[in-house]
Amino acid sequence: MLDFSGLYPLKGIWYFVTHPYFYPLFRARMIPILLLSIFVYANLFIWTYLPQVAFLAIFHLAGAWVNATFLVLGEGAAIVALLFEAFFVDEALVDTFDAVLIDQGFADLVKEARALDQDAQNSVQMLGKPTTSSLYSPFSFRQIIEFVILLPLNLIPIVGVPIFLILTGWRAGPFHHWRYFKLLGLSKKERKEYVRNRQLKYTWFGIVALALQLVPVLSMLFLLTSAAGSALWAVQMEKARRSRERPATAPGELYHDDPA
Repeated sequence: MLDFSGLYPLKGIWYFVTHPYFYPLFRARMIPILLLSIFVYANLFIWTYLPQVAFLAIFHLAGAWVNATFLVLGEGAAIVALLFEAFFVDEALVDTFDAVLIDQGFADLVKEARALDQDAQNSVQMLGKPTTSSLYSPFSFRQIIEFVILLPLNLIPIVGVPIFLILTGWRAGPFHHWRYFKLLGLSKKERKEYVRNRQLKYTWFGIVALALQLVPVLSMLFLLTSAAGSALWAVQMEKARRSRERPATAPGELYHDDPA
């Protein structure tokens, strides 16, 4: 498979869908997620969409409808994230991330941060209570504020939407591996260096993950599938890291570069 970081959020969708034992992680939150999302997006499109189209038409008539759509979707994503994601979904994101790591043979990494039931039938059921601080990504008012500040970029004809996605993806991408960094025990300095060496790859991941979150109603589902995708990417990173650190067992043994 292509090792392109922007594909991992899409791989996460496939992984989540093809592993039914992950469904309870979303099902328990599905009704409040759907109701909240429908309420937020319906009100935004009813009360703010046409006024924003009219305003944008002053500057660029041809693209007003498209740009206003992205603008409203971005506003909706920010509101839903602020009201729901930061307070109710993070535990499910951690569970999704950890369960994928267990599925891929890295239970030893997960058990450093939570109890595991070795007699459970699947990785989700194995997940016990965390033994250390457990966050998928830290809640960041700065990220929310930057998101809102950057929304007006969608007013720029043609290039506004891509610029918005790139800038927000640059900030949001590394947050998807916060859990992985914590499991590795990286210091703040080590984390920053790790991200800096892979900033472009993290930006691509962030762009695709953010684009999925702009899908009305399904944004929270895609948040969970993006967590699965980030775990699949972390698996490749962890395999490469352990390969580099493993002592050579035979002359001429080759080690592959970090696919991250």
